[in-house]
Amino acid sequence: MLTIEELREFLRVPDYMDDIVIPLWDAAIDYIYVATGASPEQQKDEPLAATATKFLLELWVYGTGCEGALNKQRAIDSMVKALTAKVRWAKAGGVDG
Repeated sequence: MLTIEELREFLRVPDYMDDIVIPLWDAAIDYIYVATGASPEQQKDEPLAATATKFLLELWVYGTGCEGALNKQRAIDSMVKALTAKVRWAKAGGVDG
């Protein structure tokens, strides 16, 4: 499960930017839910969701000017596809995790 401290460290931002980071974090959780069907509860211990969240926030905070933005977007797209498949598999009776 991600913490605000992990996100600050990943984004290299000080704590006074929490007013920006926290709403974006919430938006990333919603984005992943809509895109994949993975509920916020399912995302808590899911490494794909955590990494996608970090990359989404980095793109949203720094825009397309961040280093490797196109590669990060491609990685996000791949993680979303994989997580979608994992959620569908679990809903079809597979074992989650």
